[in-house]
Amino acid sequence: MVARSMLLFVLAALAEIGGAWLVWQGVREQRGLLWIGAGVIALGAYGFVATLQPDANFGRILAAYGGVFVAGSLLWGMVMDGFRPDRYDVVGALVCLVGVGIIMYSPRAG
Repeated sequence: MVARSMLLFVLAALAEIGGAWLVWQGVREQRGLLWIGAGVIALGAYGFVATLQPDANFGRILAAYGGVFVAGSLLWGMVMDGFRPDRYDVVGALVCLVGVGIIMYSPRAG
């Protein structure tokens, strides 16, 4: 269950961050409407993937995903744009991922 949840978070991050990046490229880098359209589709896919999480609490899923988004955005920037995070970026992302673990995977009473 935890592995499935983590995989869904990764897929959601790829869809949302990738979609936002495609829109950014289409608008800011003037790559055109095809890039923007692909980004919109990817962003829609993100919304769908988030619904597949085993936990049924929307607020919890989106709160935890926020931490995945922070770390994933930094990684995306490194891979796709040559971004070099500094130590504060890395520490902040790690804090966010610890938050994800606490929010999603802490034992809860029935």
